[in-house]
Amino acid sequence: MSGAGTNWAGNLRYGAARVHRPETLAELQELVAGADRVKVLGSRHCFNDIADTTGDLVVLDALRAEVDVERGEDGGLAWVPGGMRYSELVVGLAEHGYALANLASLPHITVVGATATGTHGSGGRNGTLSSSVAGLEIVRSDGELVTLTPDDSDFAGAVVHLGALGVVTRIGLRFQPTFDVRTTVYLGLTWDRLLADFDAVSDAAYSVSVFTDWHRITQVWVKSRTDEHAASPEDFFGARAATAPTHMLEGAPVESLTEQLGAPGAWHERLPHFRTGFTPSRGEELQSEYFVPRRHGRAAVGALRSLADRIAPLLQAGELRTVAADDLWLSPAQGTDVLALHFTWLPDEPAVRALLPEIEAALAPYGGRPHWGKLFTTSAGDLERLYPRLPEFRELVRRLDPRGAFRNDYLDRTVAAFG
Repeated sequence: MSGAGTNWAGNLRYGAARVHRPETLAELQELVAGADRVKVLGSRHCFNDIADTTGDLVVLDALRAEVDVERGEDGGLAWVPGGMRYSELVVGLAEHGYALANLASLPHITVVGATATGTHGSGGRNGTLSSSVAGLEIVRSDGELVTLTPDDSDFAGAVVHLGALGVVTRIGLRFQPTFDVRTTVYLGLTWDRLLADFDAVSDAAYSVSVFTDWHRITQVWVKSRTDEHAASPEDFFGARAATAPTHMLEGAPVESLTEQLGAPGAWHERLPHFRTGFTPSRGEELQSEYFVPRRHGRAAVGALRSLADRIAPLLQAGELRTVAADDLWLSPAQGTDVLALHFTWLPDEPAVRALLPEIEAALAPYGGRPHWGKLFTTSAGDLERLYPRLPEFRELVRRLDPRGAFRNDYLDRTVAAFG
């Protein structure tokens, strides 16, 4: 079949000559081994050309398989098909009494795509979604199927792989016993109070999201595990609990949001901001995100507040979340706890791209790492300084894809210097 169409936001039209939906592993292996250039297309919820190619695009939604579960004493490992979305996975896990440690703000995305780019949820004790990965099955460019586990020396480099290593046909995720969560939205938190009590606010619950237009804090979403907090207080660092469901985007329909007002519910029905079956946010948007070491969080927030008059006219919503450190080479939280600074933009890409260098310059003193799947203009040289394991990742790419079948303009521009 042909005609790849556009990404989720509509700001990118894929340039692939052909699109394939293999139905068997053998068909996929033959396709990959015979392709000059090949990439995998997931839920299309990326905002740059990370998954684009002029060659062959592969969609894995026809390569169906059951989720294989390996149970342990306090959880276990779920082997998930490469084309599966979180919205499909979480219901089955929950029905059997299991939970993932965290979820992103929307469940519509594929597991493989999210973990390949270091996507995350929120919570000072919670790592990125990639930190739950405990196994990868990959079809290399020669068509061979290889399995990587944490016992392999390459594993920490392969989890956040940017699509550069091969086609991930199955991914292993750690799970734990199920838990319930309640979401309470608070209004009226001031910048002075947030910055004075930054750590206390960030660690006040299992997951905390601070929304802002960079002039003021518009709301705070506090998601508490019911086995850790008995109830949601009316007062939250001087902010008051909302008395009606509240959207982070002014005027957007609240029906698309997961339930608020402190009503307890299963983990997969509360940790995302948006419900399955609804368009998340407004659908017409662009996104950028940068990560700074948490110890620099206050200073980084101050730097961006100084740009509020430049940011606000292009912004639909900003969001601040903390994420725990991991050891994955290209993870935005590699080596340090981080503060994630998220921007949901109006769909004006020229204006957004013109502004991004100013934001990146403001965050440069604090080591602002960009999200791999969103809009950024950071150069390859700066990326190497921000992601110190990048040279080792290049070598891993050379070994797993020596003929460069998975390379594209994005990788040449960001990872670069494959030689």
